[in-house]
Amino acid sequence: MPQLEKGGKWVFGWSIVGVGGEIAIPPAAFSEYGFRVGSEVLFLRGSRRSGGLIIGLPERLAQSKISLQSRVIEQGCIEAGGRIKIPEIAGVNPGSRLLVVRGSRLALSFLAYGPIVEIAQNHPEIEIFV
Repeated sequence: MPQLEKGGKWVFGWSIVGVGGEIAIPPAAFSEYGFRVGSEVLFLRGSRRSGGLIIGLPERLAQSKISLQSRVIEQGCIEAGGRIKIPEIAGVNPGSRLLVVRGSRLALSFLAYGPIVEIAQNHPEIEIFV
């Protein structure tokens, strides 16, 4: 898992949104965040600065010191192969490339744009997950 720059974010890779709106969760992220096939997860809006979305297990998100309820957009279930269908309300289109970033220990970030994505575009070694 590369670190984009000294003191910067750690990334798991790029995840390409499939035709049906599904994404792959990189295996290292799948393990680190405690996901399992069949796990119920919550989808949260990404930040204004980076867009995209965030996914996390309800029990982990409940540990947050701030209320995340206003950012929850839907819930979903992790499918075989570590794949999950993104809710349409997330505004992410098939073919989009999302940067999978280690966020907090509570949830996994899938960034659509912004400064972190711009830096990552200069790192051809970042793995792509389809």
